[in-house]
Amino acid sequence: MIRLSLAALCLSTLPALAHPVTVKSCNRDVIFAAPPTRAVSNDVNLTEMMLVLGLRDRMVGYTGISGWKTLDDDMRAGIDELPELSAKYPTKEVLAGAEPDFFFAGWNYGMRVGGEVTPETLAPLGIQTYELTESCIHIGPKARSSMADLYDDILNLGRIFGVEDRANTLVAGWQAHLADLTAGLDPSVAPRVFVYDSGEKGPFTAGAYAMPTALIEAAGGRNIMDDLPKSWAAIGWEPVIERNPEVVVIVNYGDVTAEQKIAFMKQTPALAGIDAVRNDRFVVLEYVEATPGPRNIAAVEKLVAAFQGR
Repeated sequence: MIRLSLAALCLSTLPALAHPVTVKSCNRDVIFAAPPTRAVSNDVNLTEMMLVLGLRDRMVGYTGISGWKTLDDDMRAGIDELPELSAKYPTKEVLAGAEPDFFFAGWNYGMRVGGEVTPETLAPLGIQTYELTESCIHIGPKARSSMADLYDDILNLGRIFGVEDRANTLVAGWQAHLADLTAGLDPSVAPRVFVYDSGEKGPFTAGAYAMPTALIEAAGGRNIMDDLPKSWAAIGWEPVIERNPEVVVIVNYGDVTAEQKIAFMKQTPALAGIDAVRNDRFVVLEYVEATPGPRNIAAVEKLVAAFQGR
């Protein structure tokens, strides 16, 4: 597996002289007169997108990480000396206090529909917002989840900050690596896959518009909940049992560990007979791998190995 060193990529990058630029952010066309110089990102995966583009020197902080997630060494080094403005979702007052000119967030990734922090409420404060593509389903129609969601966000951030060359290089590299990973996949091996995020009374899982569906499909599998017309959602255990997944992908974060989630499924009689549980076929993806971000290609690599028995 190619390990991405975030610390090595967090270098100062001079903006290109191509502004003003207009980018599509969900259902909005947003004009940036100049590259932002005081950016804030929400959540670990969005922050990593900023870091791999070499934009740490244009950030004044980040939000929404320590309240839910732990940081590995790469991520800790990447945000060294940047303040965490809020452990969970930021308030409008917290953002205003940092005096940013840019907020990179998403719906249910730092913003909520009807909440106090939205592109509309931040605009009067001089804060422009770019919305994570995967999250756009919460405010209107979008295409099903695909790897293009990640690529588009990186390319748009590249245009916003005037680092298009770096963005293009990253995306081209990811596309080439993905092509290598999936070359020669056995089409007869397309396992039924269930994504288990959390919950015991009923599971929280990934539907058609969540990134894991794109990762599973890229690796040659099929999400058993790919007909769920949502991003992430709570469902009952009945459809999981009926659709009998051959592999369970565990999303690892928070207070309940991946090991505890696996133990719960094994110890619950109604779930113990599922093919994946009976055959002990579990794949653990860290939160930062399962949500849109630079580690998605490594996630596909894990899934390919698990699906193909490599």
